Amino acid sequence: MPDKKTIFISADHGLAIVYFLQSDVVPTLLKAGADVVILTDDGLKEQIEKRFGQPGVIIEGLRMKQCRKYSDTVDPSAQWWLNFLRRVGASNRINVEALTSHVRQVDVEASKRRRTIMPFMKAAVGLMRHSKAARTLIYRAQLKYSPDLYTDLFEKYKPDLVIASTPGWRLDRYLLRQAARRGVKTAAVVVGWDNPSSYSLPGAPVDWITCWSEIQKQELVEGDDWLPERVNVGGIPSYDGYFHKKWLMSRDEYFKLHNLDPNRKLLSYASSFITFSPNIQNIEALARLVSEDKLAEPSQLLIRLHPNHFMSEPLFAAEREKVREMVRQMPHVHLVEPVPLGGELGYYSGEDMPEKTSMMAYSDVFLTVYSTMVVEEAIHGKPIVAVCIDAPGGWNQPGRFSLPLSQIGEWPTHQRFRKARAGRVALNEEELRTAINLYLQNPEADRAQQEQFIHDEVTFTDGTAGKRTGEFLASLLDKPKPEDFR
Repeated sequence: MPDKKTIFISADHGLAIVYFLQSDVVPTLLKAGADVVILTDDGLKEQIEKRFGQPGVIIEGLRMKQCRKYSDTVDPSAQWWLNFLRRVGASNRINVEALTSHVRQVDVEASKRRRTIMPFMKAAVGLMRHSKAARTLIYRAQLKYSPDLYTDLFEKYKPDLVIASTPGWRLDRYLLRQAARRGVKTAAVVVGWDNPSSYSLPGAPVDWITCWSEIQKQELVEGDDWLPERVNVGGIPSYDGYFHKKWLMSRDEYFKLHNLDPNRKLLSYASSFITFSPNIQNIEALARLVSEDKLAEPSQLLIRLHPNHFMSEPLFAAEREKVREMVRQMPHVHLVEPVPLGGELGYYSGEDMPEKTSMMAYSDVFLTVYSTMVVEEAIHGKPIVAVCIDAPGGWNQPGRFSLPLSQIGEWPTHQRFRKARAGRVALNEEELRTAINLYLQNPEADRAQQEQFIHDEVTFTDGTAGKRTGEFLASLLDKPKPEDFR
């Protein structure tokens, strides 16, 4: 009998926990006969083990503190700039609006020293937009920084394949670089909807990648120089549970949980995009419409805070407290806060999947700022409004970059939502009232377009993405390690 194969999986983010462990991906790998070593936040190993432990699955630490120390102490400036160029240096054959906004953000928020270097870096980005050779040069230059942080784990488990939740866009780059140096096959998955258009080139040698859709594949191939034959379209395993209604509470249970009125229509607002803009102006407009009964039917508002509202950033924390105070003071306005998994994994986690899916399923109208949740809500079949009311002056803090929400419609995922006509966009309170009233009176107004949008963005709508992705990853165990094509 041949030796059992071993797979390392880097789960350095709460969304990666959902992708791998709350879907059929890991069960499919186990069924294929592999042992799976999950590398995750060191402080959460016992919690992850208790929640997801099973025969064939081993939990180890990802050593994020050591990764961060290496990043911050070994040529920190060179590593920072190489990572910056890698992140924003995609080819202009794809929509680069999100990347351009990040360049503008760094330009505005840069320290005095970085500001002096920034003109040269913007020139380098311009060259990378048009030159594959320039992109390859930056890709190869970053590989110099490859510490031996995981030698004991490689020697203990002798993995045949290392899989990460990004192709080295995060600190997982050090694990992937060490794997490549040791001749171990590497693969990555795309966890986020906007990831291929927001993070550009790989941060490590990655042999294969699996993504959601042909749209993402095109972004990876044309923007980030992937070979088409190395890119798999496997759908998004994290959403299989939505199609199977795996986490759904009953409506009565959910309404009681949040003290909601079963006789009022439910408007749900998911905060988003707060890195670039306050959300409070959107929330205040919605709260006024609801509390003053200005809509076609009596309604109530449920506000979901964004994970970034719980960062140490004072601006985000202040907005969080404003929302909490509004909920205390205004009638028919309620609040839900995302549940943290903890440690490095933070508030992006699978701990509140029942909360999320129930909110989306029982909303009469779902509202956000072009969040990934527009895709998730389309799966749930409810009307969607992208609320993009500008906050005068943005965050109104010197040295802080802000973007007017009215000007973000051309970002890749935002543009696709609009072009698909999967929902409405409101740029002011009157447009917001009109859009909500339309959907309260005709909930199916855009349903046909939503169905096409779902198919285009997630590919597999039968709840089989986890199995398909797991089978693809398992198939890599029998393939020889290919040469780095970059």
